[in-house]
Amino acid sequence: MWPGQQPPGGEQNPQDPNQNPYQQPGYQQPNPYTQPGPQQPAPPPGYPPQQGYQTPNPYQQPTVPQYPVGSPPGPPQPPENNDRKKTTLIAIIAATAVVVAAAVTGVVVLKDDGKSDTKADGKDKKSPAASSPAAPSSPAANPRGAGAQVQPVIAGWKVVVNPTKGDAFDVPPDWEVDSPGMSVGWSDKADPNGFGGMMMSSPAYYKSKWCTTKNGSGRDENTALAQIGTKGANGAKSTDEAAEQADDWLYYAYTQPDKNHITSEKPVPFTTKSGLQGSVVRAKTTGVKKTDKCSTEGQSVLFGFKTAKGDLAAWSFIANTGVPGAVDEDTIQKILGTIRLVPVTDSGS
Repeated sequence: MWPGQQPPGGEQNPQDPNQNPYQQPGYQQPNPYTQPGPQQPAPPPGYPPQQGYQTPNPYQQPTVPQYPVGSPPGPPQPPENNDRKKTTLIAIIAATAVVVAAAVTGVVVLKDDGKSDTKADGKDKKSPAASSPAAPSSPAANPRGAGAQVQPVIAGWKVVVNPTKGDAFDVPPDWEVDSPGMSVGWSDKADPNGFGGMMMSSPAYYKSKWCTTKNGSGRDENTALAQIGTKGANGAKSTDEAAEQADDWLYYAYTQPDKNHITSEKPVPFTTKSGLQGSVVRAKTTGVKKTDKCSTEGQSVLFGFKTAKGDLAAWSFIANTGVPGAVDEDTIQKILGTIRLVPVTDSGS
């Protein structure tokens, strides 16, 4: 999706494909909610945005506006005055923490939890919901996770590896897997410099150019139908809290500055097929204002889990809903079930 990018480092010997990739068969599924219509503040459910998500996710505001890549990004440009309610997607090369943006430019330094140093939008964070007394267990490294060259556990699918968080998951063959060093998300429209907002790293996209509009500078902004990645959860005390960022994603991607069109569910225990335990939280938008042809409702599904290093993280799925070709629940569940721990090969910057 971002031409000219390539994953850092080389891949090592693949694991024995005959090994059983799962430590325990089957997995529990949270009660999925229906999708009628159907980023990174704190762990608790704070109401995030609601707009098509630019090239990184399906929430209004062309989900994942992609920015052309050719020569290295120039110096920061002043933010554009774009009245559209579409949030601008920021692409960041994690190794240098430099924002590569066409519509909104600037330097954003990400913390371990995927947030920029600038406070999101000043919104009050909700008190973290009560979490399970016992911390979910983290199984030993999955057989297929050893080594840099991780293999998919679903035949024919592609594998997405996050070398800094130490997790991997599979996506269908028609998805686009970005560089492990890439971070994407939505900026805080309340910040004049386009800082703040939500970020995820090592992303993958479904139909990255599902919808295209022109920004204030006349440049194309692409909206993806869906996007997935992993973000940290600094400050979270449990997997429940790590997953309770689901509504924040929708706020920045679809509804900002309005927080009244997002509903989220309570955390539900979930175990992936590899035996990785954690919590799932779902959120969705209703009544998103149509500001352009790419405006849609959106949904988010977050899986909070503990990494091999004992840190909390959140696998984050953001997608447009209520449109032809939207990612169905069966596919979401299949992808969710493939999440597993893998060795950390990049400590990050």
